[in-house]
Amino acid sequence: MSTEKTFYLETFGCQMNAHDSEKVIGTLQQEGYRQVETELEAGLILYNTCSIRDKAEQKVFNRLNDYKKLHKAGKRFGVLGCVAQQEGEKIFDRAPYVSLVSGSASYRKLPEMLSRLESGESRITGLDDRQTDETFETEFTARQNPFRGYITIIEGCDKFCSYCVVPYTRGKERSRGSSSVLAEARRIADQGYTEIQLLGQNVNSYRDPEGKSSFAELLDAVGRIDGIRRVRFTTSHPRDFTRDIVQAIDANPALCDHVHLPVQSGSSRVLKMMAREYTRDWYLERISWIKAAKRPISLSTDIIVGFPGETAEDFIETMDLLQEVQYDCVFGFKYSARPNTPALTMIDSIPEGEKGSRLQVLLDRQREIQRTNYSKQIGQSLEVMVENQNPARGQIAGRSSQNKPVNFTNPQPIAPAPGSYVKVKITGAFPNSLVGEAV
Repeated sequence: MSTEKTFYLETFGCQMNAHDSEKVIGTLQQEGYRQVETELEAGLILYNTCSIRDKAEQKVFNRLNDYKKLHKAGKRFGVLGCVAQQEGEKIFDRAPYVSLVSGSASYRKLPEMLSRLESGESRITGLDDRQTDETFETEFTARQNPFRGYITIIEGCDKFCSYCVVPYTRGKERSRGSSSVLAEARRIADQGYTEIQLLGQNVNSYRDPEGKSSFAELLDAVGRIDGIRRVRFTTSHPRDFTRDIVQAIDANPALCDHVHLPVQSGSSRVLKMMAREYTRDWYLERISWIKAAKRPISLSTDIIVGFPGETAEDFIETMDLLQEVQYDCVFGFKYSARPNTPALTMIDSIPEGEKGSRLQVLLDRQREIQRTNYSKQIGQSLEVMVENQNPARGQIAGRSSQNKPVNFTNPQPIAPAPGSYVKVKITGAFPNSLVGEAV
């Protein structure tokens, strides 16, 4: 009988979760586990969960229910991440075959929890309250992306937007020391990566515990590491977006000319109800800094429609904001109530049909804005980082510094490898991507 320790890990949700999974995988491998491709092959089945979207918990429990029969075959189950932190020991009640429940702030205890699991314990929890000061740093990160290295520089959130569950599932804001961040960035560069993305729930809320670097200074320092050609960061909060971030992008060509700055609503009245801590004018002032940069910086955002109390006039203000800012990408969502959030006490009187209608109007208008914006790049030559190939269409897929998808043909007999850089002349445009040919 084989005594090999195997695991399967499925990740739900955001890029922070995806990078957390890289660290979890690295830790498991360090503890002697081998990652496998399916639940059927695994002795330990883990789900790294997200609680941001509507019905996130139900999706997790549905997945657990689909595979509960595997428990009879001796397999163990663990629920990690935000749903684990949010639901806690209630998960054991709803899914008794689960043996491990751990929030992200407790991943540092994984080796100990795995040891307890191996010794036969059946109800192991790793749950932290909001006040934890711990961050999850590990040298054993198993990077799954072959061309982009991710680094978490700040965990948690102190903003308490009225609709958002993250402050309750991720804990308070706690930043890593700049020395630690830069050391990891150098390791990534030594491994051959040329692009780094800095991560945080509010990445620009970074406060160096060593007192050495502001966020903008850290961004610049990462971009000056030998071998690094591109640096990205996500997600920024407008309340902590400072002018020196734009100045750093202008001064350092390695910093990508793209900023994701979630606005959520174009109405100051709705922003106040959302507890976003800024007004429409405050947000637009930051947009003006970005638009005044020496090189064109692409803008993307998040918008919620149908927030409790949002009137037709409030929605028109959001539509007007779209027209004024001219985003290159908008992630639009209908409001849905999340557990433990203040918005739960607000009267959600907007019918689902109306929310859906507003969202469609917004997305249709944004599609036209993007159609116009993207077409302006026809005739330009852009540096594209190769991500993958699409042999069926005879194209190579990549991304520009502005984070725009580019699909291009390559006249050379050998296709460029993922992670390489190719000069591409843009010959066509769609609302969500550019088309071109390698120069």
